[in-house]
Amino acid sequence: MLQSYQSRIYVTLRSSVLDPAGTAVRLGLLELGYSTVEEVRIGKYIELTLSAENEQEAIAQLDQICHQLLANPVIENYRLEIAAKE
Repeated sequence: MLQSYQSRIYVTLRSSVLDPAGTAVRLGLLELGYSTVEEVRIGKYIELTLSAENEQEAIAQLDQICHQLLANPVIENYRLEIAAKE
């Protein structure tokens, strides 16, 4: 029987990759007077619900989805949170 799983996916640039959007936000914050802001990194947050036989299968599907579409593994990292949906 298939179980529904709710997942949260956080995609961020690798630390070695320049983040021009983050730099622009940081500069904007500095101009607004937030002089204590040292660094800004911009990422993506995705909520996704899927069905799977078990949690391990759901995680395997999510890994494939992230590698094929949601994240660019060359320049981005991703982190998953998953829970059975009630």
